[in-house]
Amino acid sequence: MPAVDPACHGVLDRADALRGEPEALAALWPKARVVLLDDDGQALVDADGALFAPTGAQVSEGPGGTGAAIFLGRDGDGCGWFALDAALTALQAPGRIDLRSAAGQWPAFDAGVFAQARALQHWRRRHRHCGVCGGTLGFSRGGWLGRCDGCGIEHYPRTDPAVIVAVTDGARILLGRQRGWVARRYSVLAGFVEPGETLEQTVAREVLEETGVRVRGCRYLGSQPWPFPGQLMLGFIARAEPDEPRVDDELEDARWFDADEIRAARARDGDEDDDGVRLSAPISISRWLIEQWLREIESDASR
Repeated sequence: MPAVDPACHGVLDRADALRGEPEALAALWPKARVVLLDDDGQALVDADGALFAPTGAQVSEGPGGTGAAIFLGRDGDGCGWFALDAALTALQAPGRIDLRSAAGQWPAFDAGVFAQARALQHWRRRHRHCGVCGGTLGFSRGGWLGRCDGCGIEHYPRTDPAVIVAVTDGARILLGRQRGWVARRYSVLAGFVEPGETLEQTVAREVLEETGVRVRGCRYLGSQPWPFPGQLMLGFIARAEPDEPRVDDELEDARWFDADEIRAARARDGDEDDDGVRLSAPISISRWLIEQWLREIESDASR
């Protein structure tokens, strides 16, 4: 799961046109790379902790193949990429890794492929039956379409939109922390979009509900897929009144931080012995938004 990358370098060509071409997918399969996921959604890794992605020809020595695999797309060399439940193969690998850990350790391409595979696996495992009539779903189009064998309704992978926002009063940034987080860790605010809302309305509502701070306006900055299990985080920066934050059940604490406090917290990255405030991980869009706010503050100060 790569951090925000407006240039979108190194991502798979998802090749939608091939999803409905079983013969084309079968032709890709022997030389394709196959991401294997265990029942907990962890990826199999080699002895060095790198992505273990055998070819389709190697995977086909056991059960599985393109009928069970999900087609992810093609890389820049035209090689196909698929995802498959590891339980359907006879292959073994030295280790496993969860998506959060992989995102912080792997190249962006590998982490992005894993994120896509994990999100699709999660969707398929939780949509084995039709939500209309309860019939069994049969999957086609490279694993991206579930069709009910009872009523014929079609089901597609879903992504839940959520806003994530750096709130500022012009000189400070508003951060909060949830119960259960690592001690002293603070992050920007976030929340799901509700039916009938615009993104801007969601920003204002979530900030007010979580902290009592009134948003005056906001603007969009960027996005990041967040497959835990299937969200898209839409990043904003919002201008707000300098209200004193007050929290309810959603947050344990919320407070304003000035630029010096953010710089000091950023300097603590990786220092487990320091007992000061910590920021969200550098790979996350929440950290990216904090950095964007800090750049704007520094730019304004230099004028």
